[in-house]
Amino acid sequence: MPPYTDRLLSLPEYPLSGIPEKKRDLIARGVDVIDLGAGDADLSPPPAVIERLAAAARIPTMSRYGFALGLVEYREAVARFMKRRFNQEFHPLKEIIPLIGSKEGISHLAFAYTTKGDYTIVPEPGYNSYVGGTLLAEATPYKYPLRPENGFLIDLDKIPADVLNKTKILYLNYPNNPTSAIAPKEYLEDMVRRCKELDILLVYDNAYSELAYDGYIPPSIFEIEGARDVAIEFHSMSKTYNMTGWRCGWACGKQEFIAGLAKVKSFIDTGTFMGIQAAAATALDECVDWIPTNVAEFKRRRDAAADAFTEAGFPVARPKATMYIWCPLPKNIPSAVFGERLLQDEGVIVLPGSAFGPGGEGFFRVSFITSPERLREAATRAGRVLKKLVAQAAGDDARAGRRPEPIAGMARA
Repeated sequence: MPPYTDRLLSLPEYPLSGIPEKKRDLIARGVDVIDLGAGDADLSPPPAVIERLAAAARIPTMSRYGFALGLVEYREAVARFMKRRFNQEFHPLKEIIPLIGSKEGISHLAFAYTTKGDYTIVPEPGYNSYVGGTLLAEATPYKYPLRPENGFLIDLDKIPADVLNKTKILYLNYPNNPTSAIAPKEYLEDMVRRCKELDILLVYDNAYSELAYDGYIPPSIFEIEGARDVAIEFHSMSKTYNMTGWRCGWACGKQEFIAGLAKVKSFIDTGTFMGIQAAAATALDECVDWIPTNVAEFKRRRDAAADAFTEAGFPVARPKATMYIWCPLPKNIPSAVFGERLLQDEGVIVLPGSAFGPGGEGFFRVSFITSPERLREAATRAGRVLKKLVAQAAGDDARAGRRPEPIAGMARA
């Protein structure tokens, strides 16, 4: 048999790939598992969306190929959403494209714009599809560390000039996964200006635009003057409407950017089931009043998780958006070690910061995707593991004559 290609071998291990099997084994052993790993809440989509899917599944034409066009009703609903939510107008057929979840589109976009010798600028920690799409296109990801000291923001002035000159794509994601950071408007204005100067495509991942708290309203990149010339924005039905497994999203931007992605997709897929697109159209058009109720539940979970993990020894801030808390660890406790001990000793699944790349070291991600009661129980268990590891590390430091290390830092909301 032929060997794997260098392209495949260049891919890192996907952070969530081994978790389902470990979870199954723990449950089989009778362990009470609390899964805070994936951003996959235990909540239902809006009832009207489920009813629309059931009705659509009974219509034979919905089961035909959707191709790149997909369901025009869905495209039009997306256009109405972008106008209502961000006051931005997009042509439904020329400036919007349906996606099999935003992850798919983000990954495939790199095939249209990068090749060997090109760079993309990737936040680290960050969504692994940015790296995956880049590597599969045989380009090189330049990984920029997002740390508390830089506000979890990318500073293009700190990237070598020879990299910037060969950069084709900059990936930005605010509200951010996994750090939950948000970006000031002035920062986004500067990124749009710099991308125009450098001839870089700004890929704006806006999957968490509707999961925001305490009065914060996440913007579209297109609310920034000049963004139409340099940006493409990705959205998802997954987080806002609890439709993670339905795999439905969209990209929007000027016709040139959408056409490039559409051509790549035409050779790879034939679109999301049109019954799901019909249900998504119902969500966008008819469930506006449902969203605040769903966000209120996430806020309740956020507050419970932030309070409980802080009390357990992890000084965290309450994020203004997303479904994640970025929890700091003492510097001498590797995040992978903490995550594995928490899983094996206490049955709690979290994602170590190092799973998102070396830039994520010193933290772990908690997804507040279950009830406040279970979140508090998970935090108690995490506190027990922290105490054990701190005591072990203190013993190691004492034997080596070192001072104990402090907590790595606190994520800014």
